[in-house]
Amino acid sequence: MSRTLFVWCPDWPVLAAELVDGVSAHAPVAVLHANRVVACSPAARAEGVRRGLRRREAQGRCPHLIVVDHDPGRDARGFEPVVAAVEQVAPGVEVVRPGACALAARGPARYFGCEQAAAEQIVEHVAQACGVEAQAGIASGAFAAGLAARQGRIVPPGGTPAFLADLDISTVDRPELVDLLRRLGIHTLGEFAALPATDVLARFGAEAALAHRLAAGRDERPLAARQPPPDLAVVEEFDEPLERVDVAAFAGRQLGQRLHDRLAGYGLACTRLGITATTGHGEQLHRTWRHDGLLSAAAIGDRVRWQLDGWLSGTGRVAGPTAGITRLRLTPEGVVAHAGMQAGLWGDGGDGWERADRALSRIQGLLGPEAVLVPVPSGGRDPGDQITLVPWGDERTPARPAAGAWPGHLPPPVPAITAHATPVAVLDEAGEPVGVTARLAVTAAPARLSTADSRGRARIVAWAGPWPVEELWWTTIPGRGVAPDTAEPEWSRPETSKQRARFQVQLEDGRAMLLTLTGGRWQITAVYD
Repeated sequence: MSRTLFVWCPDWPVLAAELVDGVSAHAPVAVLHANRVVACSPAARAEGVRRGLRRREAQGRCPHLIVVDHDPGRDARGFEPVVAAVEQVAPGVEVVRPGACALAARGPARYFGCEQAAAEQIVEHVAQACGVEAQAGIASGAFAAGLAARQGRIVPPGGTPAFLADLDISTVDRPELVDLLRRLGIHTLGEFAALPATDVLARFGAEAALAHRLAAGRDERPLAARQPPPDLAVVEEFDEPLERVDVAAFAGRQLGQRLHDRLAGYGLACTRLGITATTGHGEQLHRTWRHDGLLSAAAIGDRVRWQLDGWLSGTGRVAGPTAGITRLRLTPEGVVAHAGMQAGLWGDGGDGWERADRALSRIQGLLGPEAVLVPVPSGGRDPGDQITLVPWGDERTPARPAAGAWPGHLPPPVPAITAHATPVAVLDEAGEPVGVTARLAVTAAPARLSTADSRGRARIVAWAGPWPVEELWWTTIPGRGVAPDTAEPEWSRPETSKQRARFQVQLEDGRAMLLTLTGGRWQITAVYD
């Protein structure tokens, strides 16, 4: 068995009554259960009160005895600060019962230099932190260490069987078995341990076999260490207060990713998220978001962004904060065990999306939220209007509704590549610029296409159009008449910039393009693949 350090607080039910209910442990106090004494203070023992006495007999020995009812819940609540104090010195504590706990001795002994120093350090820290007197013992196994703690002893390695051999058989704390063994002439643990294990099991049963192992210095199980609960919350401090919604949403999304990764490291998933923000003026803002399923990293980021948007925008009847956000804290107020997701046979499982999200979020953390953009379908009449680029992680809401047909939209096929409005010149056979009149008539057939960076001219072998679009017509300059066909081309005038005419052209080298004439200037809008 491994070396075990056992911390024992004598007369713990009395100390718990003092810590929780304010009963003085220096007075004669007795804790009763089923009308019998289960614990008493040193002052009561000095008057002759002992465990197991009936209430009337105990009060007869000590007339001024203070009687307290046994309360296991009170004992457990009062012992929690003691366990926390032990964990501050050495983590991994198993609570045996209220008033007693055990932990592996190897780690503290190596840290403090030896087992004696580790035991002294823990006892001293419990006394300073909780004001409770405790005793520590070390032996092989929790059972022997508990008996050593009652004597304040440190049993040397390999000496546990010899230490247990001379102890009374009643220490196994099994009254019926003890009574039977005494009638058989067995009075010490050593005598009981000397019996063959198979005979003990066959004669007395499984419970006696476990007691036999304890008497021989072999616990029935190793320590089930109580690990302190991890702090799962994540916090971010901002040197510059966050006042813009987009900046705050980006910071919140990064913090949400950190929270998700921390929970995943413990095999947990969040079901209820607490969002707490502190402003530059000390205002505390808190909101809890509940979700019926498991919150993914993207779902956590969405809820943080929604909440920050509501706070900073100050929409509704509630005004927003008076200063920017300087501190943001995310707390998983509800967590459940999460076994993860099984990946697909060819690597296309759900975890691939999570890896992609983490990678793109890291890029945004290095280069900014606008460094990674994703296309979102939206409505519009031109190819460039039908796709909106939004930062990765933001809500994919298009700027314009995509539902329904837009009057004046391009007929199919739709161009595959959207160009960056490259200026060009469209000429006729005589080398004159081509325009469009107010009656949507072409001044001449397009014959050549010339770009600013090209040395030659590409020949146009086929063309179609024009398809006119006039938007925001109510902002047109008043008083303009309709120009006749022989006048200056109407679609070439700068003041008609809300109007544009589109052409499809095919060049001699096989390329197909979408051209737009706006305010007298031609440009390549898109390229057909």
